[in-house]
Amino acid sequence: MTIQSLLTVSVLVALAAPALAGVTADEAGKLKSTLTPLGAEKAGNADGSIPAWTGGPVEQKAVKGRRSDPFAAEKPLYSITAQNAAQYADKLAESQQAMFRKYPDYRIDVYKTHRSMAAPQWVYDNTLRNATRASLSADAAKVEGAYGGIPFPVPKRAEEVMWNHRLAWRTPAWHQDANVYVVTGGKQILASTISADYSMPYYYKDKEADFKGVIWQIRQVTSAPAIRAGDAIVGREPIDDKVGNQTWVYVPGQRRVRKLPISAYDVPTPASAGLLNFDELNVFAGAMDRYDWKLIGKKELVIPYNSNRILQPAKDADVLGANFLNPDHMRWELHRVWVVEANLKAGARHTKPKRRFYCDEDSWICALADSWDAKGQLVNAAWHLSYLAPDAPGLMKGAFGIYDLITGSYVANSILNEQREQLTLTEPKPDSYFTGESLSGEGVR
Repeated sequence: MTIQSLLTVSVLVALAAPALAGVTADEAGKLKSTLTPLGAEKAGNADGSIPAWTGGPVEQKAVKGRRSDPFAAEKPLYSITAQNAAQYADKLAESQQAMFRKYPDYRIDVYKTHRSMAAPQWVYDNTLRNATRASLSADAAKVEGAYGGIPFPVPKRAEEVMWNHRLAWRTPAWHQDANVYVVTGGKQILASTISADYSMPYYYKDKEADFKGVIWQIRQVTSAPAIRAGDAIVGREPIDDKVGNQTWVYVPGQRRVRKLPISAYDVPTPASAGLLNFDELNVFAGAMDRYDWKLIGKKELVIPYNSNRILQPAKDADVLGANFLNPDHMRWELHRVWVVEANLKAGARHTKPKRRFYCDEDSWICALADSWDAKGQLVNAAWHLSYLAPDAPGLMKGAFGIYDLITGSYVANSILNEQREQLTLTEPKPDSYFTGESLSGEGVR
């Protein structure tokens, strides 16, 4: 073999090798002492405004129907307004500061902090195992050696934090009926009424031997507005981004199921009238290879949290304001977050070349994000609510959307107020349910 051939082989081997193969046993041991079982700092902050984590509420009793607000009797500790926002600037995401500059009536009511994240003991056990055995490929496209828990509870790279968000605990399966709205010029426009089943095979208890690399699945049918009634979509997200998301759609007018050539990056999503990109679902979703990622560190930030308050009104219109969600029904708390920045790689394309994410240390759910366009303008304020679900147990990813800081319009996905049931935990459906073939009889109208 020539020297050139040897060099080529060496380069290929280096590229194929994982960049990190977990943390040391000593570092993982912190999950039993100074860190929570999922990797957050167990202690509170210096002034006590963030309390110590003590385990979170755990109830295995199933919740049927609408979800209550366990903190309904609490009053805000203080409110942040356009008049005093500068005083709290160090506790606000940059896009939230921009919201105060754009809207004099924008308001953030800050409540007592409750560290309510919890998970079953088997998820804690798997997280501890993942800490030393999980690895992330050099290009951050694939997680190996992880199952049934947070893959990187002691993260060293920005990409690990984002994978933790993607693989955050959400229970193995659930059902949701919801509405998706576009609000523009103060007018609420129904984009979709959806009925969806979800599952996370990555979190099937005691099924690691059967895991086939699909981490998340959805099967969704649209019933309104009339022009979209009968539309259906099935999606499957892999633990290896190079495999790529698999997405099938059924369009009634065509009477056929079609596989989308790409359902990632800045490709618009059908259910949001094209105003949310696939990688803006739940603030961020899917492949990360178009960005260079940087771990800024951890900071204290006011974020939406324990958001059951917004589920209480009976009408969607009650929670949808002209330019943003009704502040009267929002709950914000002070929490520690991981701050991650993404900058577009040279030669890559995306409508949002720069993004910054704020991910809760307890749940790993990214609660807020900032986005900039190619001109360097701050254009979007992304938000993601989490609901306290003791039956899960823990926090469930909830409504999400984006405020457009340029046009004043916004998207609100997964609004549940007019639904009889709000996030019903279910038994996982068979994998065959989440296939293109399964849509053939489902979407016909």
